[in-house]
Amino acid sequence: MSTRGGAREGAGRKSKAEEQSLVEKLSPLSDLAFDALTEALKGKKDWAVKLFFEYSYGKPKQQIDQNTNITTSDIDWSKLFK
Repeated sequence: MSTRGGAREGAGRKSKAEEQSLVEKLSPLSDLAFDALTEALKGKKDWAVKLFFEYSYGKPKQQIDQNTNITTSDIDWSKLFK
């Protein structure tokens, strides 16, 4: 019998210490990252403009059309209840 589910190595959220370690490693590169984003914005790259606005103003609220049309004329109800 194979085991399914449960804890797996590498699954789940990283520990706070691991996240902090990654932040410390990447911090010296933040000026480089901002420069790259600035250049991409100056070049009017779509992904950079989208990223800038999503982080500055948040993503727009998504609207889902929940209109569902169901027709029952295809069912012969008299046969169903015999």
